[in-house]
Amino acid sequence: MIDEVVALRAYLLGGMILHKLVWEWMRYGQPPTPAVRRYAPVKIAKLCVLLGFLVQTLLPEILPISDDPQTIRWVGCAVYTLGLVVAITGRLQLGKNWSNIEDATVLKEQRVVDHGIYSLVRHPIYSGDMLLVTGLELALNSWLVLGVPLLFLMTRSKVIQEEGMLRKQLPGYEAYCARTGRFFPGLH
Repeated sequence: MIDEVVALRAYLLGGMILHKLVWEWMRYGQPPTPAVRRYAPVKIAKLCVLLGFLVQTLLPEILPISDDPQTIRWVGCAVYTLGLVVAITGRLQLGKNWSNIEDATVLKEQRVVDHGIYSLVRHPIYSGDMLLVTGLELALNSWLVLGVPLLFLMTRSKVIQEEGMLRKQLPGYEAYCARTGRFFPGLH
């Protein structure tokens, strides 16, 4: 019989791989966004965080929360799954309107996407990713979950800049903001 923790870690790893594959598949065939040197640190930080999560998933528990983590693991797995579904759904529904957070650009043919999950929130990918990371750390029974608010604050800062640019350059975005939550329905 396969160990429950090994199966959980395989599930978490598989979800991260699926997340990355969807992004790469959706990016295939799109013209590259212009490279901007000043965002290189953001790209490097993203890569380091991703590699950190992958390594953490493969290693024994780091800073364990509990000696009997079964409930924490189940809650974490549920939050992780919800985050994964929300992020992937957001990415699929955004389609060709997507660009990396560090690229901060309005694409030539970009339009306001306000259907599906985007009828409720403006940034479901970021919301989903924050839920995914929270769930990952809980499923791994790690006190590193306390670092998620810092990651959220950094993302929120970048999103506020992105929204300012979209308000100026994307017709209809201001009205869209007035009727949707930024990260969660009803929370502007």
